[in-house]
Amino acid sequence: MKDNYPIKNLFNNTSRIVYGCMGLGGDWDSPSFEQHHINQAHQVLDAALEHGITQFDHADIYTRGKAERVFGEVLKQRPELKDQISIQSKCGIRFADEQHPGRYDFSKDWIISSTEGILKRLNVEHIDTLILHRPDPLVEPEEVALAFEHLKQQGKVRHFGASNMHLHQLQFLNSALEQPLIVNQLELSLTQLGWLDEGVTSLGAGDKAVNFSSGTIEYCRQNNVQLQSWGCLSQGLFTGRALDNQPDFIHNTAAKVDALATRYQVSKEAIVLAWLMRHPAQIQPVIGTTNPQRIAQCAEAVNVELSREDWYSLYVSARGEALP
Repeated sequence: MKDNYPIKNLFNNTSRIVYGCMGLGGDWDSPSFEQHHINQAHQVLDAALEHGITQFDHADIYTRGKAERVFGEVLKQRPELKDQISIQSKCGIRFADEQHPGRYDFSKDWIISSTEGILKRLNVEHIDTLILHRPDPLVEPEEVALAFEHLKQQGKVRHFGASNMHLHQLQFLNSALEQPLIVNQLELSLTQLGWLDEGVTSLGAGDKAVNFSSGTIEYCRQNNVQLQSWGCLSQGLFTGRALDNQPDFIHNTAAKVDALATRYQVSKEAIVLAWLMRHPAQIQPVIGTTNPQRIAQCAEAVNVELSREDWYSLYVSARGEALP
């Protein structure tokens, strides 16, 4: 155990763990929410704050806007919370409709109108960070820059970031931006290891397929881009989910997580998150559980620093094969 692990990320003084609000607001297909969804949001906020989690991650599409709306109801009832938390939200994904397919949109008008909707639903005057949600192949960096400049001048967004982008896409956007992107949210976990494997197999050793752009992690570290990890708990694969029909290496990794949780005297969730947080990139896990007890279990990760040997033990086990 480590008593005073730094509770801050690279660009402000918010928490090492982010709470992801995708699970708020009820069913994705329901057009409205009910009082018990607002009550759930109160409980989630209270549990997160009790355990030192002060950064909250939204997206305009989460439960089709209802996640932001129930969060906004909480802030309407408890406006003092606005000074205690940091809010980020994402835009750029557009749902399919009768005339159009699902698509991405980084046009100036869509970014600005999406942000206006985010602020209205959240019942806030500004958000700390606006994140572009998945890359738009038709992006024009200069147009993004105009949108960001407008939102910054209006005092509606303080910082800007990206999601699911590799280093070349970050560089391309930054070439036109007055204020560089400060966050990149990627799928990083014990079951999504391409971000590590691309480095250890870069010389062609082994035949493990890697679906991750080389150098992205290093670029973010060198340019003060905060890495955030979505899907960080692998949907409970190593923390209690049934492992029927899973390969032996998944069973072995789950057993290692369990043993380490006993040794470090923390939850299995804490071990899985501490594995990510042990990386020198200071990765922020984005957790999404709405269970207050599990929020508390995840928060234990800030007090754990795995040894190099324990970190590699999990990495190699989760790969399902030895390092080259």
